[in-house]
Amino acid sequence: MSPSESVGLTPRIWAVGALCRAVADALEARFNPIAVRGEISGFTRAASGHCYFTLKDAGGQLRCAMFKRAAQMLDFRPIDGELVELRGRLGVYEPRGELQLVVEHLRRAGQGAWFEQFLQLKAKLDAEGLFDPGRKRPLKTMPRGIGVVTSLGAAALHDVATALQRRVPHIPVVLAPSPVQGPDAAPSLVRALQALAQLPQIDVILLVRGGGAMEDLWAFNDETLARTIVASPVPIVSGVGHETDFTIADFCADLRAPTPTAAAEMCALPQADLLSNLQLWGGAMQTLAHRHLDTQAQRLDRAQARLGRPSEGLSSEKMQLLRLQQRLHSAVQTRTQRCHNDLATLASSLARGVQQTPATARERLHRAALRLELLDPKLVLQRGFAWLSDTDGHALTSVAQTTPGQNLQATLADGVVDLTVSASHLI
Repeated sequence: MSPSESVGLTPRIWAVGALCRAVADALEARFNPIAVRGEISGFTRAASGHCYFTLKDAGGQLRCAMFKRAAQMLDFRPIDGELVELRGRLGVYEPRGELQLVVEHLRRAGQGAWFEQFLQLKAKLDAEGLFDPGRKRPLKTMPRGIGVVTSLGAAALHDVATALQRRVPHIPVVLAPSPVQGPDAAPSLVRALQALAQLPQIDVILLVRGGGAMEDLWAFNDETLARTIVASPVPIVSGVGHETDFTIADFCADLRAPTPTAAAEMCALPQADLLSNLQLWGGAMQTLAHRHLDTQAQRLDRAQARLGRPSEGLSSEKMQLLRLQQRLHSAVQTRTQRCHNDLATLASSLARGVQQTPATARERLHRAALRLELLDPKLVLQRGFAWLSDTDGHALTSVAQTTPGQNLQATLADGVVDLTVSASHLI
């Protein structure tokens, strides 16, 4: 076909949306995935969590969108003017027909090799258990001394000193200066930590410095420093960089603070809180003491009310003693009179008895003599009876007690007759 013939051809008519999609497909096939380097401009984060900004350099600019899922993976806070490297997919935002780069990963420029080293060391130490929360030690609420490791010229030193002076001016602070940036920083930090750990009065160490790029903070990603932190006999608080900055030292430390000032605030209870607690305890003790004194005063008042004045008690006891004395005197008199009366009655009875005794006794004696005479065996013998006994004087009352030829005695009223038994017969 000749040029003249092609002039008359009618080009294809596209729908706008279809053309946008076709361009997007062409970009997808030609460029994606793509990596771009440039400066951030107009960075915003929507309420939905999605981020929007423009990536530009001296030759042009490109609209970028970073959705919430990818934005949550950021380990720093992007700011305008910051040089970054990003990976994503180039396309067309069809509703507005604009070229747009959907960002899937974003990092500060120049940190590719640094970041890879960081991830490798982090994985290695994590596998060895250096980041294990179970091995990390709690901080003392009232340390005897606080150690600080940072640069003498760092702004972090001023922030930490100001915070410590404001919150815990009563706690001694020992500074072990060290470079916090450059090739000599990591070995110097190790020596400073080891020196402070040897001081017996130091109960916590603050390892701090201000924020910066990854290469500025690289000394805090040193493996020897990490192992020194873990082996330290004293708990270590890491306050390196800003809240979004993370270093290996942060993962190894017993406590990670988002900033140097926060590290100073977290290492001990503030003096104001201690004084407030002391005041509360003092008030509570004073209240208990007053309550105890009030109780004892009430007991004393009750005891005093029961006791009264000693003189009154003595008078009361004297009156009681007099009453008892009178009762005793009256009882003695009554008893004596009773005994006197009983004695008089007994004497009268005895007198009457003495007067009556001779005649009564003679009469009783006469009657007894008569009864005795009546019982005299001789009277019986005088009536013709005899008392029969054996030669030993034993009385015989039965024929069965005699045997033929036995010698017996018969006692009569006027004498004794010797007898011999010739025979005995039962009646």
